[in-house]
Amino acid sequence: AAVLWEVKKPFSIEDVEVAPPKAYEVRIKMVAVGICRTDDHVISGNLVTPLPAILGHEAAGIVESVGEGVTTVKPGDKVIPLFTPQCGKCRICKNPESNYCLKNDNHRGTLQDGTSRFTCKGKPIHHFLGISTFSQYTVVDESAVAKIDAASPLEKVCLIGCGFSTGYGSAVKVAKVTPGSTCAVFGLGGVGLSVIMGCKAAGAARIIAVDINKNKFAKARELGATECINPQDYKKPIQEVLKEMTDGGVDFSFEVI
Repeated sequence: AAVLWEVKKPFSIEDVEVAPPKAYEVRIKMVAVGICRTDDHVISGNLVTPLPAILGHEAAGIVESVGEGVTTVKPGDKVIPLFTPQCGKCRICKNPESNYCLKNDNHRGTLQDGTSRFTCKGKPIHHFLGISTFSQYTVVDESAVAKIDAASPLEKVCLIGCGFSTGYGSAVKVAKVTPGSTCAVFGLGGVGLSVIMGCKAAGAARIIAVDINKNKFAKARELGATECINPQDYKKPIQEVLKEMTDGGVDFSFEVI
């Protein structure tokens, strides 16, 4: 596993003991893992979490074993770990406009029973957001795992765990982009491209992609952007350019830099 012992230091690749899952827990063999800027925020000290810890929260894997009482998955199932788990029963979980479960506290560096399943050099290692995917094996609460189709390519669907859902969901679930609308997307990294996909799926008529790196334009167009512009190509502020392009401004604007 990649262990972060202290902030502003590199990861250390360590042999870590991963305990068997307790009741209502699942042990997963990681197959594909993405790297998110949130992980970097922990390394830099801008996001505080108990250390030492195994970071990572964007991944896909295969269930290796399950604890007593687990009913939603079984060994061999392909799954995506969830860093915003939901019990499905509390007031927040039942509200379609919210997603931070009242019963799940995944910021304290442990699983829900207050303990860790990781040990390294005789010391307990903290969990990160309840899933810790920078490890060959991890243990999560049953509520923090979603079974996916057996044919799913894990090296692609791992992005659903954070990057893709963040961007796509921003367009479809939060902004609620409407058919025929005009959208501007600032920043064409993985999340920005996912926003474009969400805008297209929602039926936007124009999707204007904005970035200072022209090398990203081809992929943006492939995924649904109707126009791509580079602010460095204009003397005017980019917001003025967009106003002129859209007769006063876009209907939806996404900052994804």
